[in-house]
Amino acid sequence: MDTVIAPTQEQSGNIGHNSGDVPVDVPVIVRVKLFNSVIAPGSGPRLHDLCFSAGATLADIVHELGIEKSALFIVWANGRDVTKRLGDSINLDYMLEDGDEIALSGPIPYSWGYGSPVV
Repeated sequence: MDTVIAPTQEQSGNIGHNSGDVPVDVPVIVRVKLFNSVIAPGSGPRLHDLCFSAGATLADIVHELGIEKSALFIVWANGRDVTKRLGDSINLDYMLEDGDEIALSGPIPYSWGYGSPVV
């Protein structure tokens, strides 16, 4: 019976090996929408396409756009509320995934005519 010897990393070209010494920088592209009183300082657009490295969080978006955390009232990721609790601090630990659509909003105006918040 023949003995099978596995190829070394140099021989296999690191194919399928993700724990080597070479860091892999995987891009994460997200679309950020700003609503109500939330605006990025010095910029007019309310729609931003941003690129981060894998492992980025909502805190990276807030930092990148220069938005004060105190200006945020509610945050949605792909239409899902990722706020810890209304009136409590915003969950900036949410880890971003490629293709996420993030919506950042300040306080939401209340419409007496409709009886619900206007977004």
